[in-house]
Amino acid sequence: SPQFGNMASVGEFNSFSASIPATKVELSVSSITFLLQFGRTEVIDNTLNPDFVRKFIMDYFFEERENLRFDLYDVDSKSPNLSKHDFLGQVFCTLGEIVGSQGSRLEKAIAGIPGKKCGTIIVTAEELNCCRDSVLMQFCANKLDKKDFFGKSDPFLVFHRSNEDGSFTICHKTEVVKNTLNPVWQAFKISVRALCNGDYDRTIKIEVYDWDRDGSHDFIGEFTTSYRELSRGQSQFNVYEVINPKKKGKKKKYINSGTNGNPQNPYCNGIDGVMEAYYRSLKSVQLYGPTNFAPVINHVARYASSVKDGSQYFILLIITDGVISDMAQTKESIVNASKLPMSIIIVGVGPAEFDAMEELDGDVVRVSSRGKYAERDIVQFVPFRDYIDRSGNHILSMARLAKDVLAEIPDQFLSYMRVRGIKPSPAPPPYTPPLHVLQTQI
Repeated sequence: SPQFGNMASVGEFNSFSASIPATKVELSVSSITFLLQFGRTEVIDNTLNPDFVRKFIMDYFFEERENLRFDLYDVDSKSPNLSKHDFLGQVFCTLGEIVGSQGSRLEKAIAGIPGKKCGTIIVTAEELNCCRDSVLMQFCANKLDKKDFFGKSDPFLVFHRSNEDGSFTICHKTEVVKNTLNPVWQAFKISVRALCNGDYDRTIKIEVYDWDRDGSHDFIGEFTTSYRELSRGQSQFNVYEVINPKKKGKKKKYINSGTNGNPQNPYCNGIDGVMEAYYRSLKSVQLYGPTNFAPVINHVARYASSVKDGSQYFILLIITDGVISDMAQTKESIVNASKLPMSIIIVGVGPAEFDAMEELDGDVVRVSSRGKYAERDIVQFVPFRDYIDRSGNHILSMARLAKDVLAEIPDQFLSYMRVRGIKPSPAPPPYTPPLHVLQTQI
């Protein structure tokens, strides 16, 4: 058969007394042509280049010789009996050979069938961290590339952790979600040790593939992250662009091959989360004209329109260095938003002429659109250049800026609540400490 369902087993493993000092190492197995009775790998269908996910944890004794044998089989049925499958070859080595190889990565020719080249096996070892934590994760994607001629795509994810030599070791695969460009994969639990060996900042590469029955899965794209980033949970920090490097090199207008994550969830965790989102956006957002405010205002207004009971109030901060390009649409958006629990702060940065912004401020004349006036003033405009202290006292100038930026928010907030008759919730009753009865036995 030109293609195989591949598996392997590890045999002749020498065990030792637990009293002897040992280091736990993890073995990862892949095969340039195929692949492990200490344990068996999973079976990978229809491939000559399997990369096995299952790992093997062993005690490494520096002063002892620990013999290993890797047997490779082409699986023909679901029978656990190896005699029912085709033997493809074997490799003999020691655990010390693997650990002592450059990068703890041993590459060795497969032997066992006279006169036939049976391929190569690659075994990688890594000393295990003592981390015992596990994490529950779930991924979804949006607008992935279409790869199937008669359908959409059948996407799945492959997770790899980085190694010191720049290579990557596979550590997880998701299930396949059939015929969709917007998959939601099932939540899965994985140990932090398997994902990054306890190093929260270790690079994790996640590849997206379109599943094909013959095993020649189509590469959609990839992105990198770390456990520290993933541990932030569902937020704007965990939305990633899926990039196909070959497409990016060939197509000038190429943006991405989809995104993982939930772009519909813009919520940040406190002020620190807002600042972190801002700094991260600076690295990923391409600034360009025209300067359109209406789409941003309408986006926030959609969230504000869903909460009108006074429990939430939204403040949109727009920092711009350009002259507004969609004045008419922006005025209409502000008039519509004036009925909602939201305020808009605009900070103009740079030397541009911001006269139009003063018109939006509405301190003198209420903003109007198509003969309809805003229900209340919700806009505050501040030119940043007016707060640059030439004497170098940045602390004082920034304090003045913060004061003026927030100056109108209290009145705007109260005006919304008063018009709708929303009153503050009653104060909670004073705290009374519980009475504990202590019993002492002598």
